[in-house]
Amino acid sequence: QEELEHLNEANADINRGELELDAARSAYRRILSESARKLNSQGSQLGNCIERARPYYEARRRAKEAQQETQRAALRYERAVGMHNAAREMVFVAEQGVAAGKNRLDPTWQEMLNHATRKVEEAEEERVRSEREHQRVTRLCQEAEAEVQALQKSLKRVILRSKPYFELKAQFNQILEEHKSKVTALESRVSQAKTRYSVALRNLEQISEQIHARR
Repeated sequence: QEELEHLNEANADINRGELELDAARSAYRRILSESARKLNSQGSQLGNCIERARPYYEARRRAKEAQQETQRAALRYERAVGMHNAAREMVFVAEQGVAAGKNRLDPTWQEMLNHATRKVEEAEEERVRSEREHQRVTRLCQEAEAEVQALQKSLKRVILRSKPYFELKAQFNQILEEHKSKVTALESRVSQAKTRYSVALRNLEQISEQIHARR
């Protein structure tokens, strides 16, 4: 009875989820079509200033990506420094343990010291590597920002004229991204419901076989 309820619940979830998924996909396609139509209309009104201003907006996108990468690299470096400090602390503790043994060398403490020393070396390598990576991406970020500033000066007039087009494009991109996330979440929900359905069906089949075997 319980497995039958699970089967029916999963089936209802699949049906409901697939209806919502179809609606979400239709909405996504509708917005995509509407965005293309409106952007084409806006583009034909503004003319070639859009293409001329595009390098600036591309540079801005690259600068934003570089900034995010710099933040990630900074976090990796902080984590590496933390790991290095923790490993050094382990070495200190192990050294104290070895020293406490005085004349008698405790193999457990010696093994711990060897392990801790290896960890310090690994952590030091990671710290140096992540520091270099952070410096590299910081430099790239600065270059990207400088490019944005230079293009902003040289393309000032066309940037101003094409602004309505690129603002509209950014709005549509955000809406489409939100709808895309909704579609992905619904796809995942339907997939999970189908898995639950399969499990419940398999369990029911096993119960049925057991009943037949008893007869």
